[in-house]
Amino acid sequence: MSEWSHRLNRTITIQASREIVFRYFTDNARWSAWWGAGSTIDARPGGQVYIRHPGGVEAVGEVVEVRVPDRIVFTYGFPSGKPMPPGASLVTIHLEADGASTTLHLTHEFKDEAARDEHVQGWRYQLSLFANIVSDEVNGGAAGLVDDWFGAWSEADSRRREDTFARIASPAIRFRDRFSHVDGREDLVAHTGAAQRFMPGISMVREGQIRHCQGTVLADWIWRMANGEERARGTNVFVLGADGRIESVTGLSEIKN
Repeated sequence: MSEWSHRLNRTITIQASREIVFRYFTDNARWSAWWGAGSTIDARPGGQVYIRHPGGVEAVGEVVEVRVPDRIVFTYGFPSGKPMPPGASLVTIHLEADGASTTLHLTHEFKDEAARDEHVQGWRYQLSLFANIVSDEVNGGAAGLVDDWFGAWSEADSRRREDTFARIASPAIRFRDRFSHVDGREDLVAHTGAAQRFMPGISMVREGQIRHCQGTVLADWIWRMANGEERARGTNVFVLGADGRIESVTGLSEIKN
């Protein structure tokens, strides 16, 4: 029987490439952004792993295997000896490409069942934090993406509008609001052009800061007529893909009569 007689497994999908995700196991700044200030990792066999949680709890380990960009293995335990001493468990993280995204498979093996059970919620929480941190990096330019979206709606020139959507939106972009049921970039270009044709000079601008979580962005906006009169306001829900482009938008609006 293996000395690691108890294990927990967890799998999550992250909207980023394996190369981007793996940086968080080899770069101290990213490692500490995940675990807590002062945490470090020396990503080579025999290298030391140090984790300092925000609450001050420390964990340590040693890297056993590194295979960029798909696998890292390290021991894991606590200097305090509770709930287990250093070297008393083994963590394996495997990254699997899933299109432009990455599926992360984690296996944590233990000698003791009680120690295993104590880590189930811990990994559920830590991998949730991890997905958020990676997403924040990948979508660091989300505010600019949103502004370009609203700018395209305000653009009367069809070629400029088409170029903007080609840069910021996926080919299969989906848009829904009270007046729109649009699928595909070509349809979107024509649809936004119709808005300019029937309401010349309309403009849409973002109002306030965006709110972002793991590829979903909320952005408030105001729609004004050519004379500056406010015609509507609302909130758009943007879903961003692993390539950083917009995959879908749902608009919630309040029209002023």
